[in-house]
Amino acid sequence: QVQLVESGGGLVQPGGSLRLSCAASGSIGRINTMGWYRRAPGKQRLLVATITSGGLTNYADSVKGRFTISRDNANNTVHLQMNSLKPEDTAVYYCNADGTTLPPYNRSFRSWGQGTQVTVSS
Repeated sequence: QVQLVESGGGLVQPGGSLRLSCAASGSIGRINTMGWYRRAPGKQRLLVATITSGGLTNYADSVKGRFTISRDNANNTVHLQMNSLKPEDTAVYYCNADGTTLPPYNRSFRSWGQGTQVTVSS
């Protein structure tokens, strides 16, 4: 009932930048936490960064100082600005959101986007 659509992935050289965006739509009552996860080839999906509705952020150690997460609560969107990209940042990046649906159901949800490929290579 809540869909997430990512955009902004692509191929970039080491040291370059990319900006990922994710828009949530559907029966949204409230979104609590939004975040980004990534799955590198042959590895499990890992947290990259999260942000609460109040703006509190959390980052994986591997991206601190290079990535910045932000969100627009009015438009149910979340962004990930990625700078100083490294080859080890290559992965499929997934958007995630949790919250509750519209009344009268007020059901909890946790949704994932379909993923967007980020490749860092010269």
